[in-house]
Amino acid sequence: MTRRYVRLAATLGAAGVLAGSTVAQAAAAEEGRGAHAQHVLLLSVDGLHQSDLARFVAEHPQSALARLVRGGVEYTHASTTDPSDSFPGMVAQLTGGGPGTTGVYYDDTYDAALLPAGTTDCKGAKPGVEVDLTEDLDRNQDALDAGQGLAGLPGSILRMTGQPRTLLDPAKLPVDPQTCKPVYPHSYLQVNTVFEVARQAGLRTAWSDKHAAYDILNGPSGEGVQDLFTPEINSNATGYNGDWTKDNRATEQYDSYKVQAVLNEIDGYDHSRSQQVGTPAVFGLNFQSVSTAQKLKSSDGLQGGYVSKGVPGPLVEKNLEFVDQQIGALTEELRKQHLDGSTTVILSAKHGQSPIDPTALNRIDDGPLLDGLNAAWKAVHPAAGDLVAHAVDDDGVLLWLNDRSAAATEFAEDYLLAQSGNGVDINGMARPFTSSGIQQVYAGAQAADYFHVTPGDPRVPDVFGVAQYGVVYTGGSKIAEHGGAHADDLEVPLVVSGAATPDGVRQDEKVETKQIAPTILKLLGLKPNALQAVREEHTRVLPVR
Repeated sequence: MTRRYVRLAATLGAAGVLAGSTVAQAAAAEEGRGAHAQHVLLLSVDGLHQSDLARFVAEHPQSALARLVRGGVEYTHASTTDPSDSFPGMVAQLTGGGPGTTGVYYDDTYDAALLPAGTTDCKGAKPGVEVDLTEDLDRNQDALDAGQGLAGLPGSILRMTGQPRTLLDPAKLPVDPQTCKPVYPHSYLQVNTVFEVARQAGLRTAWSDKHAAYDILNGPSGEGVQDLFTPEINSNATGYNGDWTKDNRATEQYDSYKVQAVLNEIDGYDHSRSQQVGTPAVFGLNFQSVSTAQKLKSSDGLQGGYVSKGVPGPLVEKNLEFVDQQIGALTEELRKQHLDGSTTVILSAKHGQSPIDPTALNRIDDGPLLDGLNAAWKAVHPAAGDLVAHAVDDDGVLLWLNDRSAAATEFAEDYLLAQSGNGVDINGMARPFTSSGIQQVYAGAQAADYFHVTPGDPRVPDVFGVAQYGVVYTGGSKIAEHGGAHADDLEVPLVVSGAATPDGVRQDEKVETKQIAPTILKLLGLKPNALQAVREEHTRVLPVR
C-alpha cells in the first residue's frame, strides 16, 4: 500500500466549498477516534472516470470539484462492480455487496426461479423470466412522471411522488412461485441497504435517480427511502427529439430537476419543497449528463466522446463543467444552511464508460451473433427451441440459457469464440473482429465461480464474456458503453470530503465502491456490520489515513 499526503488548507469560497472538518473532527479522524457526521450527501456521476476527475481538477484548481478533493480523501484506485452497470453499481454503493451477493447483475437480467409476469395460476407454471428494472416497468414510460398524471410537465415534475413504487405496473413484474404475487424491485434485492439501517436508527433518508424501478434501493423491507424522487429519463423529452438522453442539453435539463430536489432537501424540505421534514441523514442523486456526452458522437453542435485517448472532447468537457457547477450549488447550499461542518460529501460513479480511446472503437451488431447461436443449436438439436433465454450485450456479454447444462454452456462458448466478421469504427468504416469481439469467456460453472455463487444459481449468467477493448455491441451510432470489465468501465473516482474526514489526503490503495456503504454508516455513528452484504463479503470501511 502506498499513500501520499497532500496536506492543503481547504479554502472556503462562494462557488460552493465545504468547510471540511472542524479542528476537533479532523484530529479525531486523523487519530482514528471515530468522529461522526450528521449528514452524508452521496453524489454519483455516471460515466465519470478517475482520469476525468484528475484532469479536470488539475485544469480547474478553483472549481467545486477541486475544493471537494482538497477538503477530504481522494481514492485514486477505486473500482466499481463487474459488470459495470448502473444497477449493480448503485446497489453496491448502498449495500456493500457485489452482484453475487445482492443478486443484481444488471438493470435487465433473467431469473430461472421466478415465473413470467401475469402468471395467476402458479401451480405447475414453468419458471424462468426476464427481470427488467428499466423504464419498461413504468405505468407510462413515455411520461416524465412515469404515469402519475401530473399536469404541466415538465415544469411540474418536482410534484412527482416520493413513493415511485405506485408508478410501477404490477402486470409487468415477475411472479414469486411461493406467494404467486408480483416481485417488486425492492423485494428482488437479496440484502438490506444503508437506507434501511438508517431508518432503523430513526434517521431520515432520501434519494434521486432515473427510473421508478430504483424502488430497489428501499431494500427488502420496502421502507428504506422515505423520499425517492425518480423522474423517468427515458421518457419523451418535451421540446426535444427523443428521450432525455438523445440530446445532451435535455440530459442537463433532466439532471437539474434532481439537483433542485436535493437543494430542497438540504433546506429541510421534501424533494417537492411542500413539506418541512428536516435535512436527511443520508441522501443524494445520480447525474446522467456526462454519460450521454460520452455516448453521443455529437450533440448541440459539439463533438461527443474523447478526441484522443483519455482527452475529453468539447461535449464531455462542457458536461464536466456542468456537473462541477451543480455540485458547487449543492455545497454552497450546505454552507448557507450551516450544514457544511456536519456533512460529509461522497463523490463516485456507478460505472465508467468504454472506450476512452476513440481509435479503438469497434461497434458490433450482436443480433446476428445471437441469431446464429440459436440456429446452430437447433441444427444440432432439431426438437429444441432457442438456446438463449435472455441476453444483455453493451460492452460485455451476459447470456442466460434455456438449457443450463454443461454441454449447452460449452456449446455457446465454442460458437461465440468461432465467429468473425466486420464491425464499424468511429468513422463508419468497416472494422474486422474475431471471436465475436470477446477476449475471455466464462461459461457454466466458471461463470458461477467468477461471481462467487454456486453453480445453478437462478440469477447468475450462464455465459459471461469480457469484450475486447473498444468493442461496443450496438446496431446504432453510440460511441461508448458500459457494463464490461476493462479499466475504462471500472476505474471510477471516489472522494470522501467534509465532516469527519482529514483534508487533502491522497489514498493510493486499491479500494472498491462497495466500501462506500459501510463508510456511510461509520460516518453516521452506526454499525457497518448491520449490512448483510458487509458481513457476507467482509467489506471494509474505506481507509482515511
